[in-house]
Amino acid sequence: MPNDNVVIKFNKVSFDFGIKKPVLDEVDFSIRRGSKFALMGQNGAGKTTLFNLISQKYIPEIGSIVIEQGLSIAYSRQVIPRDQMEYTIREFFEKLFPKKIYDIDPRIKEALKIVNLSIPSDRIVKTLSGGQQARLLLASALIQKPDILLLDEPTNNLDTEGLSHLTKFLVDYKKTCIVISHDAEFLNAFTDGVLYLDIFTHKIEKYMGNYLNVVQEISARIERERRQNVRLENEIMHRKEQASFFDQKGGHMRDVAKKMKEAISKLEEEKVNMREEDKTIRKFAIPCGENIEGKILTIHSVSLISKDKAIVKKINITLKQKTHLLVSGPNGIGKTTFLNDIASEKSKHSEIAKGVRIGYYRQDFGELDPEKTIYESLVEIAGNTTEETVRSVAAGFLLNAEDLKHQVKNISEGQKGLVVFARLVLQRPDLLILDEPTNHINFRHIPIIAEALDKYAGAMILVSHIPDFVKKIRIDETLDLLALLNKK
Repeated sequence: MPNDNVVIKFNKVSFDFGIKKPVLDEVDFSIRRGSKFALMGQNGAGKTTLFNLISQKYIPEIGSIVIEQGLSIAYSRQVIPRDQMEYTIREFFEKLFPKKIYDIDPRIKEALKIVNLSIPSDRIVKTLSGGQQARLLLASALIQKPDILLLDEPTNNLDTEGLSHLTKFLVDYKKTCIVISHDAEFLNAFTDGVLYLDIFTHKIEKYMGNYLNVVQEISARIERERRQNVRLENEIMHRKEQASFFDQKGGHMRDVAKKMKEAISKLEEEKVNMREEDKTIRKFAIPCGENIEGKILTIHSVSLISKDKAIVKKINITLKQKTHLLVSGPNGIGKTTFLNDIASEKSKHSEIAKGVRIGYYRQDFGELDPEKTIYESLVEIAGNTTEETVRSVAAGFLLNAEDLKHQVKNISEGQKGLVVFARLVLQRPDLLILDEPTNHINFRHIPIIAEALDKYAGAMILVSHIPDFVKKIRIDETLDLLALLNKK
């Protein structure tokens, strides 16, 4: 239970990435020792930036951030930096500390045990699955034994067992914790309240209580604001009509019209700026080429991982148009390797028909060049599509003209996901390969994405650990890799 000691306090904090990209505007809030908060906000609102401010990677331009003296902070990020992928597990942990840690091996063992990850210390980071990397990121924070734990999308790529293990750990966790996640049930299990970052006002609103109740409270507040604006709009329109009528009468009636215009100005000030979080991506469709008849993909076998050994299992799966395949299995069994193998078009385990265009949503966004702008990233895949169409598709995914100028490396992981979906719309793939496509995505967008995938008319392979998402999508066949591995 939290106590009365304040361990984090923001005093009138403002921060931005240039005039056109404000993040925080005179933000005030405090966090008490032992409390656990969810941090909410639209993709690109600045949630990760807030964590960088708390961890002192960024310094506020105005105001101050006070952290109780002597407290340590550890930040579990969304993804492992590319320049750390070649490290061994031991090197990855050693780099976390400014000085040499002489008991690093037992500390690594303890941290990995907490996150239920069994891997040798000489294993190379890039050889881990997405789920194993997610557990490694969490372990990298826990090994520091911090007083304040910051978790950025810790459930991404976790299988059911991993999610259950993490949830239990956080329920039992006695120290201060702030978590960014779009998994409502996960957050509801352990949080004491919500920090709500409004992308429009750049303020933080603090709510106490059960996570699901807080979400309902926020939704109810948005609806009240919407109704208030509708009422004020109607009244403003009515008074404008009256002011126009009196203006035309001339004489002293113009004084009446003037007073009415002053009243209208006051009513305009009463209107509430509607929250940008209320926006969702537009409904969309991913077109397919529709020029491939018969077999699009034939899979003869699959290489699975068991106790760090590759085991090849024979299968017989054929995908044609309108055939959706779900691939399931625990972290580390080889799902991403299986997808990468198919997407490479050089697989020994499968055959792709000639002329098939592959659209691949990689969980690490490896298909995106970090140095290119969003606009360049879309244009490179769009073929002969007009600029007007490219910009229209981008707008449907909440990527406006200003966003299109930003380099991919400078946008949030959630925005990267939306960029990939925009690319898929422009690409018109015959074969769609999706590796955890809901990672980092705002929960408001997920039903719209599920509907688009459900209606996709090409061949599709999907990997997802989110049952509610999968239920919304037509699945014609399931490849259970664990059952296949255990099959004699």
